[in-house]
Formats: sequence, structure tokens, C-alpha cells
Amino acid sequence: MKIKSFDVYILDLPTIRPHQLAMHTIVSQTIVVGCVTDEEGNEGWSEVATIGGASYGESTPEAIKANIDTYIAPLVIGKDPIHFDKIMYEVSKQVRGNNFAKTVVEAAIVDLAARSKGVPAYELFGGQIHTSLPIAWTLASGKTETDIEEAKEFLHQKRHNIFKLKIGKGDPFKNVEHVRKIKEAVGDQARITVDVNQAWDEDTANYCIAALEDGGVSMVEQPLPTWNYEGMARLTSRFKVPIMADEAANSVQEVFQIAKHRAGNSIALKPCKAGGLTQTKKVASIAEAAGLGLYGGTMIESSLGTAICAHLYATIPEMKFGTEIFGPLLFKDNITVNEMQYENFEVVIPNGPGFGMEIDREKVKHYARKL
Repeated sequence: MKIKSFDVYILDLPTIRPHQLAMHTIVSQTIVVGCVTDEEGNEGWSEVATIGGASYGESTPEAIKANIDTYIAPLVIGKDPIHFDKIMYEVSKQVRGNNFAKTVVEAAIVDLAARSKGVPAYELFGGQIHTSLPIAWTLASGKTETDIEEAKEFLHQKRHNIFKLKIGKGDPFKNVEHVRKIKEAVGDQARITVDVNQAWDEDTANYCIAALEDGGVSMVEQPLPTWNYEGMARLTSRFKVPIMADEAANSVQEVFQIAKHRAGNSIALKPCKAGGLTQTKKVASIAEAAGLGLYGGTMIESSLGTAICAHLYATIPEMKFGTEIFGPLLFKDNITVNEMQYENFEVVIPNGPGFGMEIDREKVKHYARKL
């Protein structure tokens, strides 16, 4: 049962509201979907999401598709999908970087391999430890009272008790005050975290983190630019509140350097950053060995990409900071027949086979770009 073909689609999915980051505001989310087919016609599906074209990183959706079609897909044709780790090792020797593209390819092959065995994908990564995981939600109206009302409503619904605020855009001091008021309003009912998306310099970070720590915020994500390892190390040493590395924590090598120099004391995992599920497990192992807390991050994937993340995160012993794989809740529509489930402040890990999601071909066709 060998791989016969690999197809890639770029889709644009509408969101229920704008989702604001420091570098981009999402009003329509672009995802890249992969479909691998074997000689018997069996399929495996995958997804990665991108943010704002080139505004978040170097992997644009157009580049992901072009590099898979031209350079990676030819390397996997004729291979046995059950040997996905060997396949991706061989790909890595001929294709440098392109971690998002590699993730699309590996995840689709994993889905196919797991389906061929009739097992959930998490069984191929050591087995399931968690049946569900804590799930955060991003408060993003920009209005303090509106965000407080939304947080209280989700607490009442038992949907979320971890809330993140993106505070990298606009006046940092006003943003900090906005966060402190929300924390004061929800009290001990919820954890509040912030994501700066690299927007501060070290002087701003020193002032703002002190105020956030005093206000009861439980984690500060990527306050400084990715290159500033020394600054991140100083912040980590100075403050009690955990400092999380996200955009700076991609490859196995980068996470090793963060651990070595303590340029953060927690890590945001995302399969697309590391170049696939196998590499993300290695990243998690380095963090665990160094005593760094782990967080299941998101690129705002739809239901398929979220299930992929969920299956992997379910195999990691301790996700100290929970997850934020809320993407499906932000979309007006999804590309799978079944939906991700959220209950009792947690995301439920879907059962297999594969990643446990059934693709809706008509939705893929409807939202796919006509290239």
C-alpha cells in the first residue's frame, strides 16, 4: 500500500468576528489542506493555518502549496505511509526549512497510516494520556466591559476558564490596565494570560510585566522579538510570572537554546512551527527535560487542524498551561462533517480512526481558491 498522490488546497474560511494580533487582524482565515492517496484509493487529510500571509512568518499559504507540489510531494510518492518518520527524515535531508509545508505532508501521511491500521493517530505517538485538555479563549473586542461580559458568560456556560488577551497592538500601558480590570472582574474564577506577539522592547516589558504580575496575570507570552534571547532570559530571571516563548520556539535546536539560556520558562507548542508531529514531540521532550512548562498553542486552525493538534497534545504527560486550540469556535463554517467538542472548560480529544475527523469534500471545494 504505497502513496500514489498528494494534493494541496488553499482555503479561505470566514470568521465570526475579527481576531486581532499585533501584526495582523484576522477577518478571514487562510488554511492549507493536504490530501494523500494510496494505490487503493484510501486517503489521509491534514491542515495547517497561516496568519496574515507573510505577516506572522516566512511560510505563506502560496509558498506552502508551491513547495509541496514542486519539492516535497515527489519525494513521498511510492513510499509506505506507515513509515512516516523515515519518510520525513528523508524529506528533511533534501528540503531545508519549510516547516509548515512539512507539517501538511507528515500529518496527512499519519492520518492515512492510522486509518490503515484502524486506530486513532495518537496511538502512533505513544498512546493517549488525556481524553480532554483545558481550553483557553481569546477575548478580543478591545472593550473592557464587553470582554468582562463575554468572560463571565463563558464561565457560566463552563466553556472556558482561561482567557488570553492579545496586547501587542496599541498603547501598552492602556492595554495593561485593560487586562488588570478584566482580571479584577473575574477574580479567582479564571486564569488570565496575555500575548504580546513580540511587540515590546525590554524597557516597556519591564514596566508592563511588573504591573501585570501585580494584577494577577498568570503568564506573559513572547513579550520581546524572537531574536532577543538575552532579553527574554533577563525577564524570566526577574519576574515570578511565567514568561512563554512562542514565535522564538520553533525547531528542536531553538528550543534547546531557550532551555539552555532560560530565555523563557515555558514553551508554546505548535506542530507547524517544528515541522510536524514527530518533531513537536521532540520539542516537548526537551522542554520537559529542562523543566519548562508546556502550552498547546494554535494558529487558528479549523476543525481538522485542531484535531491534529489535539491528538498530539493528548500524548504529552503534562500540559501545564493547557491549550488554546479554540479555532473551530471562531469560524462561521468548517470543513469536516463532524465537529470538535468543547465541554466542562476542556476540549475533548476526538477518537479515530486517524485524527477522527471526516472531511466534507463539498466544503473544501466551496472554500478552495481557484488557482
